[in-house]
Amino acid sequence: MSPSTLPDGEPAPADGALPAEALAGQEKRPFAFYVHVPFCRVRCGYCDFNTYTAQELGGGASQASYAETAVREVALARQVLGEVDRPVETVFLGGGTPTLLPARDLGLVLRAIRDEFGFAPDVEVTTEANPDSVDLAYLSELREAGYTRLSFGMQSAVSSVLKVLDRTHDPERVPRAVEWAREAGFEQVSLDLIYGTPGESLADWETSLRAALANRPDHVSAYALIVEDGTALARQVRRGELPMPDDDDLADKYLLADELLSADGLHWYEVSNWSRDEASRCRHNLLYWKGADWWGVGPGAHSHVGGVRWWNVKHPSAYAQRLAAGTSPAHGRELLSVEDQRVERVLLELRLADGVPDVVLDAAGRAAVPRLIADGLLDGRGAIKGSLVLTTRGRLLADAVVRDLLP
Repeated sequence: MSPSTLPDGEPAPADGALPAEALAGQEKRPFAFYVHVPFCRVRCGYCDFNTYTAQELGGGASQASYAETAVREVALARQVLGEVDRPVETVFLGGGTPTLLPARDLGLVLRAIRDEFGFAPDVEVTTEANPDSVDLAYLSELREAGYTRLSFGMQSAVSSVLKVLDRTHDPERVPRAVEWAREAGFEQVSLDLIYGTPGESLADWETSLRAALANRPDHVSAYALIVEDGTALARQVRRGELPMPDDDDLADKYLLADELLSADGLHWYEVSNWSRDEASRCRHNLLYWKGADWWGVGPGAHSHVGGVRWWNVKHPSAYAQRLAAGTSPAHGRELLSVEDQRVERVLLELRLADGVPDVVLDAAGRAAVPRLIADGLLDGRGAIKGSLVLTTRGRLLADAVVRDLLP
């Protein structure tokens, strides 16, 4: 997904050109595409992503022409990166609600990426989907177009919780959507859950977990609700209409999720993600967490190539206008120093079950490791092998562990 606020950075060149050092050796690095589809039927009260309802779009932006606009940015990516051989390993469509667009449009974007760059033989292609935005015919068309993985926004199985989140789908729609996905030929189906919604009890959360598991998903993501500034939910909390999520309650719900998911054969591979086996892990997100290269298509989308990070203009109208004029939609960018990249590696890889190599730490970070092991936050067995892995307690306090490793 694409955040609703953009960093400042430095101006990005109008042609999107990247420094020579960012392009050097690019053919040896994994490469992915993220495609942001910024449209929603209804804006959820907790959502801080760069999304728009039809009423908010204004002139110059159109769902009907969005796929063609995105294809222009794919062509720009080919121009900027040159003719070097870079087969795409993963593609991920997020939003918003990508499945608000016709399946043929999602197929058009995917074909453009394939035609410009080619796909790795085992390419993973994921789209997010709301349960109420698809049916069997739609999913069959997606599968035929080359999509291999679906991520359904289930969030909760409790109607009262969904109402607080402003989610409009019927919980009973989820099993039907999963069944259609299987019938359409999707072997990988993921369910996204949110815990900590104001008014959600521990029993409510258990109901949602058990309902998710009843669908036999290959992958589950479970995220703690964050009250983001500027959202309708934040305004309700500020007015005292809803309570802030409680840290102890969030911890209890995380532990319950880990217990129930693990008992069902889903094991954590990232702090908020569980999969049935290695093949069921979201390879696209793993590329993010391991600092690979990816091109982000769409308004507000972020990209990273060779230590250069950039982000597109936010509004779909401005995005479409720039590409129609033959210029890059990039709004700003930053060049990551060696130290920046080291810090990000610790921040991201520490979240993985495989951990982060201890050689990435500086002297002060290495000095903190014995105490973190003694406090039960890092697994001593991993440290012996040179890898820093969070314990269950460490996952609950991951931010504090990072602060100690990056003093």
